[in-house]
Amino acid sequence: MGVVESSPALPDRPVCPNCHEPWLRPANLPGRYRCVNCLHRFELVSVCPTCGEHGTIVRMSSSATMICNTCKGSMLREI
Repeated sequence: MGVVESSPALPDRPVCPNCHEPWLRPANLPGRYRCVNCLHRFELVSVCPTCGEHGTIVRMSSSATMICNTCKGSMLREI
């Protein structure tokens, strides 16, 4: 009695660029994502919206890189 169990750690999940919560999930189309917290939709783009650097993306991969290699900004654009 009186013992508080610690909650299990959240797995590494993509963070929503809008609400900054770890609830970004893949949508039905490759390269599309939806936040189940704020319901905003995003698409993975090949040109970084922050610095304009072009990056190769693999849309069919479940482990697609969503961070720019140059500026470390998000490669997701809201749709």
